[in-house]
Amino acid sequence: MRTAAGVCSLLFLWSGAALLGVVLARELLDLSGWWNVAALAAFGVLAALNLLFGRLARGGPPPRAVEVAPPVAGAWTALNSPADRVPSHGTRAYGQEYAIDVLKDSEGRPAFGWWPPVRGNRDFPAFGEPLLAVADAVVVRACDRRRDHLSRNSYPALAYLFAEGTVRSLGGAGPVIGNHVVLDLGDGVFALYAHVQRGSLRVREGDRVRAGRTLALCGNSGNTTEPHLHFQLMDRADPNRARGVPFTWRGVGVPANGERFEAPGQPQD
Repeated sequence: MRTAAGVCSLLFLWSGAALLGVVLARELLDLSGWWNVAALAAFGVLAALNLLFGRLARGGPPPRAVEVAPPVAGAWTALNSPADRVPSHGTRAYGQEYAIDVLKDSEGRPAFGWWPPVRGNRDFPAFGEPLLAVADAVVVRACDRRRDHLSRNSYPALAYLFAEGTVRSLGGAGPVIGNHVVLDLGDGVFALYAHVQRGSLRVREGDRVRAGRTLALCGNSGNTTEPHLHFQLMDRADPNRARGVPFTWRGVGVPANGERFEAPGQPQD
């Protein structure tokens, strides 16, 4: 079933490229008629493959939740939580089945609205916050070369975010998760920290880290609306081939969408 899911994932990327090509050709060359039908057909194939990939990747009973420490410290708010639905992000691709997003809880955080269309990252309290090792582990992937882009947390930016996300998905997991760290927790479980700040890594591949160690800083790289941490457990180091693994945070559990939580602990350099 994993082989079938991998083939379906590849077809999903190809159909996305076909859809993008048809839409661009139609707009740039001012085409109509059958090109509209082709665009709708490409979109239908894309949606069908996404559904099929999710069903193939699901196979078997859900694994037992793995208890780890929280990846952040202090007051945060959860979004896109597996406490509310699975898959939490609407797809099982890239091992996101039980992923969660967390935003720094602060009165100074800009609200989603009409203006300004984009903001600088330092307007958001999550930007630059330490990301912590959730267990004693080995660093197996560490990347911080991608840029931190401006926010997309406005109505005018939504159309651009959708188009940007489609293009990013054609490149696989890398352009979607942006800068990231992957830890090998042992027993076939890996922890992924996505959207890491550019140039903020405090560890290198091959390093052994203790729980609570600062790995990097929270950023806004990859497919994001604003600076935040995307965290997930998975069964392989490569998110392109991984399946999601449920988690529970020690002392916190699994916070629901919109739930404010206080994560204990202090960053350790």
